[in-house]
Amino acid sequence: MSPRRRGRKKPEEHHVDERWMASYMDMVTVLMCMFIVLFAMSTVDANKFEKLRNSLATGFGAVASQTVDTASGTVVPPELVDKNLEAFAAVKGAATASPENMAEAIKEVDRLKALQAKMQAGLAAAGLSENVEFQIDQRGLTVKLVGSQAFFEPDRPELTSRATRVLQIISPVLKPAGMEIMVEGHAANGITAYPSTWELSSARAVNVLRYMVDDGGIAPATIGAVAFGSARQVNDDSTPELMERNRRVDIVVISDKPDVVRALIPEALKLSEK
Repeated sequence: MSPRRRGRKKPEEHHVDERWMASYMDMVTVLMCMFIVLFAMSTVDANKFEKLRNSLATGFGAVASQTVDTASGTVVPPELVDKNLEAFAAVKGAATASPENMAEAIKEVDRLKALQAKMQAGLAAAGLSENVEFQIDQRGLTVKLVGSQAFFEPDRPELTSRATRVLQIISPVLKPAGMEIMVEGHAANGITAYPSTWELSSARAVNVLRYMVDDGGIAPATIGAVAFGSARQVNDDSTPELMERNRRVDIVVISDKPDVVRALIPEALKLSEK
């Protein structure tokens, strides 16, 4: 063989790029997982499915199951199923209430009504029932001091003599109860002595709080004050009489029961009034 031929370099080998195989194998793996999941989802426990179907049907009053009934509470009547959501939610809440929670709610209503009765009796004996209103709801018991001219000077935060006499009667009733109290100040539009209704309603709420603590003996750790200005009016301000309803201070005796019990207070109140 000639030297020239022996010195020739071997041709370079060309390798095909095989990186596409990694992506292909990933895709195949994902497809396999998807089919496994689809297979698992298609395998239904017939026994469990039948129990679920009967439970849902019985719970909504559509079918009266004779064999399996896992629904708890009172079955919602079929005629109430298509009512508006708010009404249905109220019925559902009452239907699913446990007897223990409803019993606690009834006891709480009795306690709040007892506090209300004591305060009403004291106010009636002193001739101060006018302009003092009471309301029981899921928050607790609210004592409404309605009408600024009865409890405050016009556009002023100082308590009138009538206001102090009312607080002298209700404070001794609330003191031994030991419940949390929130004093909420409200005001009507059209004030002139203050920059806004926020300052006026705040000053009135704080003055009521200070009297109940300093002279009524309410523990400072159980009472607070908040101002709503004219943001939560019960009437418009079209007439002086309607404006008086918005000039008020609410003394809210907050229930210390769990939320599930407090939510049942309105229903328990209806039962107690029957």
